[in-house]
Amino acid sequence: MSTVHGKDHIRLTSDQLSVEELTTLVTSPTSGAISVFIGTTRNNFDGKKVLWLEYEAYKTMAETELRKICGQIRERWEVENIAVFHRLGCVPITESSVIIAISSPHRRDGLDAVRYAIDTLKATVPIWKKELYEEGEASWKENKECSWST
Repeated sequence: MSTVHGKDHIRLTSDQLSVEELTTLVTSPTSGAISVFIGTTRNNFDGKKVLWLEYEAYKTMAETELRKICGQIRERWEVENIAVFHRLGCVPITESSVIIAISSPHRRDGLDAVRYAIDTLKATVPIWKKELYEEGEASWKENKECSWST
């Protein structure tokens, strides 16, 4: 669908994520919108106090799957640049675990594409999350959206 030839920026990193960096990467004079999703670490889950999250990934496969998502987005919506960054390792409370930014000529395509990107990432990309609780417990979280968990 996309007639625009933009760039895809994919990164899995232990570094803190910056929404400003992603929006700078996707900014374009031919796009009238930048749509962004930011997933952050919250301090609670099911009545337990969460201290931080830890993420692990099968990195090469995750990068391949993220590139597939970018291709699928380009087939469905008119978008220009796509950036998908996911944090690995320890992610403290309030910090970003994932940021997705997409530039597009018009907002609707960008907003729809961002929603598709996060939903598909959670369903197909081999990235795993562990929550660490105040009580000293830890729990690997099953992603109910994953195709392999059903």
